[in-house]
Amino acid sequence: MFERFQAFMDKYFMPVAEKVDNNQHLKAVKSGMMGLTPFTILGSIFAILPALPNMIGKNNFVSQFIINNASLLDLPVTLSLGFLSLYAVMTISYGLGHYYGLYAPGCIGMSTFAFVMLTIQYDKKGVPDLSNFGAKGLFVAIIVGLLTVELYRWCQNHHLSIKMPEGVPDFVSSSFEIIPTALIVGGTFIIIRGLCLGLTGTLPPDMLSIVIGPLVGSMDSLTTVWLLGILQLTLFFFGIHPSVLSGITSPIMYQFFAENVEALRAGQAIPHFYAPGSVSVYFGFTGAGISIGVVILAMFSKSEQYRKIGKLSLVPCLFGINEPILFGLPVILNPVMMIPFILGGNIVGQLPYMFMKLGWLSKPVFTPPYVGAFFEGFLTAGDWRSILVNALQVVLAVLVYLPFFKVLEKNQLREEQNRADKKDGALADEDLLDDMDLDF
Repeated sequence: MFERFQAFMDKYFMPVAEKVDNNQHLKAVKSGMMGLTPFTILGSIFAILPALPNMIGKNNFVSQFIINNASLLDLPVTLSLGFLSLYAVMTISYGLGHYYGLYAPGCIGMSTFAFVMLTIQYDKKGVPDLSNFGAKGLFVAIIVGLLTVELYRWCQNHHLSIKMPEGVPDFVSSSFEIIPTALIVGGTFIIIRGLCLGLTGTLPPDMLSIVIGPLVGSMDSLTTVWLLGILQLTLFFFGIHPSVLSGITSPIMYQFFAENVEALRAGQAIPHFYAPGSVSVYFGFTGAGISIGVVILAMFSKSEQYRKIGKLSLVPCLFGINEPILFGLPVILNPVMMIPFILGGNIVGQLPYMFMKLGWLSKPVFTPPYVGAFFEGFLTAGDWRSILVNALQVVLAVLVYLPFFKVLEKNQLREEQNRADKKDGALADEDLLDDMDLDF
C-alpha cells in the first residue's frame, strides 16, 4: 500500500511541486517576503517596549525613558510595519527583476510608483492617508511588484527604450533607456486607478479585500490550518519541501502578524494565532514533525547506531535543524514513520493553536530570529506559558513516536545482531586457520 501511495505522489504531486517551486513569480514572492524579516523584527521590538513599564514598574530610569520618549519609540513601528506593503513591492520587484536580468533600480522605482498610485488616498484637506501602505495593501503590493516587472520585460523585449551613445556611463544610460518604459508603466497604473475609482469608487486594496477576504479569513481557522499542516508534512515526508507553499502562505502570515502588532499598540485583544512566529515556535518546534521525539528515543535506544544518530541530532534539532534525524534514521520515506510524522507531528504541532484560541496561551506579537527551542517561544509573545507548552510538546512527541520507533528499533537490533554474528563467524574461521599452522 505504501509503495502504491509513494508511486501516486511521485507521479502526480512531484511534477506539480517542482513546477510550483521553480516558478519565478512565486520565487520572487518568497524571497521578497523573506526580505521583510528585518523590518518585522525591528517593528516588533519597538512595539513591545511600551509594555515594559507595566512589567518592571514605572519608577525607574528605563521606564521613565520609554514613557518620556513614547512618540519617538513608536516611530520605528509606524515606519516598519506601517509601511510593510511599500517595502514588499520593492523586494518582490527586485527578486523578479534580478531573475530576468533587468535594471534593478528601474524595477524598484517603477513598482514603487505604481504601488503608491494604486493605494494612496487624500482627505478633503489634501492630507495623505497611508493606511494602505501597511498590511492592508500587501496583496496589492505582490500583484503590482510582479506586474510592473513583467511590463518592464515586455518593453525591453519589444525594444521600447532609448539607446544612448557609446561612452555614456552605464548608470546614466540605464536610467535614460527606461524612460519610455516608465511612461508606459506609469500610464498603465494611472489608468487602472482611474478605472477603479470611476467604476467602483474604491481603490484596489479595498476591492481585493472583498475578493480574497474569504481566503485570508479562512487561514484564521483551526480546521483550515490543520488541513494545511497535513499537506505540508505529507509533502515533506515524500521529499518535497513545504516551502513550495510559502508564496501563498507567507503574505497571509505577515498580514496577520502586522494586524496583531497594530492591535497591541491600540491596547486591543490580539486577533490572530497564525503568524510567522507562532508557526516557527509551535508547528516547527525542533523541526518538521516535532522530531525531538525521535531524537530523544534514539538517544536512549538499545541500538548503538541509533544512539549515535540521536546524540548527533540533538543540538541541531534544538535549533530547528532536523535533517540529521530525518535522513539519518531515516524518517523521510520510511513507511513505519509515516503516521507519526504526518498525523502525530500535525497534532502535536498545532495543539498550541487551540490553546491560543481558548485564551490559554498568548498570540504572537513578535517574530524573533531563531534563537533555539523554548526561548524563541517566550520572545514571540512574552508569555512564560510557551515554555510549558513546548515542554508538553516534547512529552507528546515522545509518546507519539514511541510505538513506531520500537518497531524500527527491533528490526535494527536484528540487523546489528546479524552483522555481529557474521563478524564472529569470520573471526572463528581465521582462528581455525591459525591453529592449523599451515605454512605455504
